[in-house]
Amino acid sequence: MNDQVIDHSTQAINVGSKSFAAAAKLFDERTRQSAVMLYAWCRHCDDVIDGQTLGHGQVEGDRSTGEARLAELVDLTERAYAGEPMSDPAFAAFQQVIQRHQIPQEYPLEHLAGFRMDVQDYRYQTLDDTLLYCYRVAGVVGLMMAKVMGAEAEATLDRACDLGLAFQLTNIARDIVEDAEIGRVYLPADWLREAGISADAIGLPYSRPALALLAARLVDLAEPYYRSASQGLRDLPLRSAWSIATAHGVYRQIGVEVKSRGAAAWDTRVSTTGAQKLQFLLGGGVLALASRTMQLTPRPDSLWTRPRRA
Repeated sequence: MNDQVIDHSTQAINVGSKSFAAAAKLFDERTRQSAVMLYAWCRHCDDVIDGQTLGHGQVEGDRSTGEARLAELVDLTERAYAGEPMSDPAFAAFQQVIQRHQIPQEYPLEHLAGFRMDVQDYRYQTLDDTLLYCYRVAGVVGLMMAKVMGAEAEATLDRACDLGLAFQLTNIARDIVEDAEIGRVYLPADWLREAGISADAIGLPYSRPALALLAARLVDLAEPYYRSASQGLRDLPLRSAWSIATAHGVYRQIGVEVKSRGAAAWDTRVSTTGAQKLQFLLGGGVLALASRTMQLTPRPDSLWTRPRRA
């Protein structure tokens, strides 16, 4: 294993996502390395599209070169699958992961298709539009992470995708105002019309009470996906189940806090405290153990269903 690749990937996760970095420490060493390297690739692609550094410093800026940046990411991804040597640490890490875990090429390309929606300034008219975006930028990450953890059954992959959807719905609720400031609106346009909020007014103070109702609606929408995702823990190795259960609790709590703050949800960025992370670490361990004998229930038909390979 190339030390430079591991060091780069570890730095990416430590700076880019402290919550996931903490949860990843619960994996066994081999799984942790792969999960961290996959995260580094996802973070790198996001940064390239948004002009960030490890998830920080995003500005609206000039998007005219977005298509070219995206095309380069797609090209490098395809070359990684073709087995060409990768000089970029993020893509070198990515190549090791896809080869080690036989991750289908359609997953990362679908992930990049989510970034294309940002580059092309896609307008989300309905909830299905928003859920498609959530699937591409987060649901397929859940699929890839599940493969890293050894999951193969389609039912288990469905639950992993549901967790990604729940995470992204939570992220959208937390970041509504921050995203709007750089010209990105992921709320369905029909929701905004019902609430009497124009896209241009999302970040304005007088819109906050109505916006809080939409954020609460997103948080409530994420709940059945969180519940469905917990049903997939039984099929994961115990340490992987512990890690995922911990992340599940941490991210869900962010949504709970957004909803409880109401119109004040965007005064300061919502995050979990160290004490809360410890609580979810312990609770995740209990849930992981309990999952070994968990009575499974069918996945609700009402949930958004991921596309299947032809």
